[in-house]
Amino acid sequence: MSTYKLAVIGDKDSILGFKTLGVATFPVTDSEAALSVLKRLVADHYAVILIAEEFARELGEVIDELNKRFLPAVVLIPNSKGSLGLGMQKIKSNVEKAIGADILFRKEG
Repeated sequence: MSTYKLAVIGDKDSILGFKTLGVATFPVTDSEAALSVLKRLVADHYAVILIAEEFARELGEVIDELNKRFLPAVVLIPNSKGSLGLGMQKIKSNVEKAIGADILFRKEG
């Protein structure tokens, strides 16, 4: 039986709490470093990779390509300063693609 690995990429302050949960943490300071770590985690067969939105916004095309695969699941998370809304936008987009309608954020008339 294979074990699925989970990792988080982000600034040190944002990912510190994940370490206490036993998640592999990869602190970075810029999008270039985040891309390098992301490629390494993909090559190392991580199943779930959480990445802070502030770095993910520069890696949109790479993340979109990865999300076409079964694994890894790349999930955008807010950093310690708050959310840019990118993670929720990805979830909304994926739900719309899967079922053909916006059931999460539509406004009631």
